[in-house]
Amino acid sequence: MQDTHGTAPALTAGLLYVDKPAGMSSHDVVGVVRRAARSKRVGHAGTLDPFATGLLVLAVGPCTRLLPYIVGEPKIYEAEIRFGNETDTDDATGSPTRTADPPPSELLAQPDHPQRLAAEALLTGRVAQVPPSYSAKHVDGQRAYDLARKGRDVQLPPVDIRVDQWQWLAGDGQRLHTRITCGGGTYIRALARDLGRALGSAAHCATLRRIASGPAHVEHAVPLSLLTPGSIVEGQVLLQSPLMSLGAIARESLDDDQLVDLRHGRAVRATQDGPRAALLRDDIVVAIAERAPSGRWQPRVVLVGDAA
Repeated sequence: MQDTHGTAPALTAGLLYVDKPAGMSSHDVVGVVRRAARSKRVGHAGTLDPFATGLLVLAVGPCTRLLPYIVGEPKIYEAEIRFGNETDTDDATGSPTRTADPPPSELLAQPDHPQRLAAEALLTGRVAQVPPSYSAKHVDGQRAYDLARKGRDVQLPPVDIRVDQWQWLAGDGQRLHTRITCGGGTYIRALARDLGRALGSAAHCATLRRIASGPAHVEHAVPLSLLTPGSIVEGQVLLQSPLMSLGAIARESLDDDQLVDLRHGRAVRATQDGPRAALLRDDIVVAIAERAPSGRWQPRVVLVGDAA
């Protein structure tokens, strides 16, 4: 952002919601956005597996410095779980590793079947989840998926995750279409695998789509086809203010003199309650500040004057 004394900074940074297609990595999408923004300063607020589709939240320009403050929970996914076999990746891109008969058809087709509900209950709340072997977890300084691709037997320890809700959407003799609300770090692929086991069968995640991440929703996402080179910097694709994604923090508007203080790293007057605030100039986020012992706002991340 750039500004002069007494004027509001221009909105030259912001968030971008992208509807990622299947077959692309999150890093691939970052590359597309960099070309659209003509800027190397692009980062994401959480990856999606290449086979998955849906919401990818990205920050462009100086707004990348706000990524640690972006609210990314709960996450909501829609998944199709296929029964009959597990795979080495826990999704449809992998090779079968174990087969078993699917559960009875009515168990998947009925929204309130007690056996399926009981299995889902075991995978709700705080759950110790074993991540997929093909994951970004580190093992001896290397990514687990790199070791798995080399044929190494990857044994990952369980990780504590949070699953808030399973919602039945559709089902038949071999598949379950479900909506899962969960915390960050949850592998839906692993939930599919574990649901199959809980039902005495074998399963993997056939399709996966992220619907929401915190307050961000895929309904507001841009299709990748619109992100042509220069489309962001030329104004064809508009960036969004990060304010909504910063969650329930205080919002403090600054006057001209406070804006000058901010640029010099000085604390500014606080009129709002709370331990942290988004400092605004004409409704544009110019800084994140924390409450100082003096009661004033001490800036921690300052975007004013930061080159795009």
